[in-house]
Amino acid sequence: MKRALITGVTGQDGLYLAELLLEKGYEVYGLVRGQNNPKIPMLRRILPDVHILTGDILDLSSLMRAFAASRPDEVYNLGAISYVAYSWENARLTTDVTGGGVLNILEATRLYRDSSGTEPRFYQASSSEMFGKVQETPQRESTLLWPRSPYGVAKVYGHYMTINYRESYDLHASSGILFNHESPRRGPEFVTRKVSTAVARIALGLQDSVALGNLDAKRDWGFAGDYVEAMWLMLQQDKADDYVISTGETHTIRELLDVAFGAVGIDDWSSRVKVDERFMRPAEVDLLIGDSSKAHEVLGWKPRVSFEELVTMMVESDLVEQKARIDGRNRDGH
Repeated sequence: MKRALITGVTGQDGLYLAELLLEKGYEVYGLVRGQNNPKIPMLRRILPDVHILTGDILDLSSLMRAFAASRPDEVYNLGAISYVAYSWENARLTTDVTGGGVLNILEATRLYRDSSGTEPRFYQASSSEMFGKVQETPQRESTLLWPRSPYGVAKVYGHYMTINYRESYDLHASSGILFNHESPRRGPEFVTRKVSTAVARIALGLQDSVALGNLDAKRDWGFAGDYVEAMWLMLQQDKADDYVISTGETHTIRELLDVAFGAVGIDDWSSRVKVDERFMRPAEVDLLIGDSSKAHEVLGWKPRVSFEELVTMMVESDLVEQKARIDGRNRDGH
């Protein structure tokens, strides 16, 4: 039985990855920050077979304890402060966690390898936000990185540090340069989930409109459940490498709104969407679209869920969740 250690296990990707690995017969350990983390009950409810370890990617000693407890064959570093807008407000913390945390877990992996004699394989969650002010379209593994947010800059640091450990210490360390990937498990602060939740609430008469930023921003959106399979496939290769993971299609926020509102039978959403300057980025990333040819050829990976299926799935999930909340309030007499 293989053993895997996942940081960021309570996030969208961590949950899908843990599910996938459990299905494949792995013993899965999830690193969770803090004893009183409010997401621990959710993790225990959804994935009771995951072994929960407490630690912090900013604390190397706690990572070493996690390695000793889990004895992993595979390490997946998904832990990060991943909300781009927040990174301008807290650039220092984002840099420490999303950048410096990568160095800590790479070092913990190297030290564990050298002390145990085993060869754990390492995955780093890199991001399409590293491309930022894109220098070629579509973006591929060799595209010059030009990040446009503190989050993107921190991800670039972690990406190159992963390459450095691979080349300096012969560590089996791979990076997945994942383009935007969404699901019903996406946090409510992200635009796709913000839209799907708002559309569900509008359809149920719970709110009138939603406020958004740049409606013309273009993204390459895929399903997180598809993308975690690519993570796993990278660590099954004999040779560690870096891979762009994307759908190869780009869609605007307007198209996202078309599909989301269409899922509840609303064709004209113009009166229900307000553009709010507060949600504009200081430095916008206008167009992201990935070329995943390398992942197709080497990993045999391709996305399965289409953009339309993804958005509809999210709206339908939020309709169920919002109806359940209404039912719960009615039962409680509120």
